[in-house]
Amino acid sequence: MPSLRDLRTLLRPRHWVKNAFVLMPLPFALATGSTADWSVIALGVLGMCLASSAVYALNDAADAAQDRLHPEKRARPVASGRVSVGQARALAVGLAVPGIALPWLSSGADAGGLVIVYLVLNLLYSHGGKDVPLVDVFLISSGFVLRVLLGCALIVVTPSNWLLLCSSTLALFLALAKRRADCARGIGSEHRPSLTGYSLGFLDQASGISAGMAILSYSIYCIEAGVLVPGREFASMPFVLFGVLDYMRVSQLRPEHSFPVDVLLSSRALLVTGTGWVASVIWSLGLI
Repeated sequence: MPSLRDLRTLLRPRHWVKNAFVLMPLPFALATGSTADWSVIALGVLGMCLASSAVYALNDAADAAQDRLHPEKRARPVASGRVSVGQARALAVGLAVPGIALPWLSSGADAGGLVIVYLVLNLLYSHGGKDVPLVDVFLISSGFVLRVLLGCALIVVTPSNWLLLCSSTLALFLALAKRRADCARGIGSEHRPSLTGYSLGFLDQASGISAGMAILSYSIYCIEAGVLVPGREFASMPFVLFGVLDYMRVSQLRPEHSFPVDVLLSSRALLVTGTGWVASVIWSLGLI
């Protein structure tokens, strides 16, 4: 019988912070006069948390053999044998069902359908997609974009093209930074076959391109959104620019933190920057 500690490790609740992407459209929608049902939003976020934990359990079950070759991942519950592959898969199914049901029942088929797409794409990632260069990072980044789309579905608003471009390029930047960390640490192709198709030079250039596109699209969104108080349009821009550059700096200096959550939580500057971004957005929207 798996211990509660092993189950907690398998579910990775600290990675639920990535579901903050679900809330990204919220302040902009409120500024346009849209209303928010907080119970619906809470159920939607909870559903995505359960779905993401289902994905982590499924990935660990699929990657058990490769994880045993990794200097750190071999200690994970499934790779070490403390949780069986069958138990991890059963847990994934048990979490995926309410993960779909909660957004569906609270907000409708669109929200539930987005969680289904999220799960399907992660199935593709676990069963072959992770081994193909570029396909792997696009599948990883799609999870962040789907979170933004889920947030729009929960508050029943149509996402703007600039918001989608900004979130997708930012997500791609995060995924490329993760692969760069794997490459810099010398993770072998026996654990991550897609790394044979990458070089540090390519990943640095690709990260720079995606980061630049994210910053540019966000700045254009601030201009085109039409919901920001005149004179305050770029109040949040310094936080975005600093946050992206500091994330790039930290991820390159400390490649042992390959997961976005680890990079974020290891940097006090990034946490302060994120708080500043939230405050500046609320102020620029005239919500305070």
